Amino acid sequence: MSTGTTERDEARPTESVTVTINGEEVSREVEPRLKLSDFLRDEAGLRGVRVGCEHGVCGACTVLMEGDAVKSCLTYAVQADGFEIETVEGLATDGELHPLQEAFHEEHALQCGFCTSGFVMSSVELLRETPDPSRDEVKTALSDNICRCTGYHNIYRAVERAAAELDVRAGPEGE
Repeated sequence: MSTGTTERDEARPTESVTVTINGEEVSREVEPRLKLSDFLRDEAGLRGVRVGCEHGVCGACTVLMEGDAVKSCLTYAVQADGFEIETVEGLATDGELHPLQEAFHEEHALQCGFCTSGFVMSSVELLRETPDPSRDEVKTALSDNICRCTGYHNIYRAVERAAAELDVRAGPEGE
C-alpha cells in the first residue's frame, strides 16, 4: 500500500483561490472539489470550523461569507474565491472575547463545545440583522444548528444576553 502521490493525483486539475479570512488574505491552489470547511481547517489552520455531519444538517461548520451564514461543508472553496469569510477565530479583538463568546461562557451555553462555533456564527448574523431579537426569532435563526447535548435553553439565553450587551455598548442612539 502506497501513501505517496501518484501520477493520477498529479493530473488532477487545480484552481487558484484567494479568500480574505478574518481580515487576512489567503491564496492557495486547490482542487475544485475541495470544500470550504476543509480549506479553512487544512489550508488556513482554523480549527474552530467544525465538520460534523458533512451534509449541512448540523450547522457546526457555519461561517459567514460576505456577512451571510453559510454551511462551509456544503460550499466549495472555489465558490468563496474573492469573498470575505468570518470564522469564530476572528471575533475576539485584542484578547477580548466578542460579547457572544462571553455570553456563551457566562450562560453555560458551551456544553461539549463541538457545535459552539456554528451557533456563535449563526448568532452573529442574527444580531447584525436583528439587534434585539425575540426568543422566537432566536429559535428560528438557530434552527439550522444542532446541539447534541440538548443545551438549547442556555444557548438562547446567551444570544439574548449578548444582544443586551451589544445594545448597551451601542448607547441610546445606536452610537
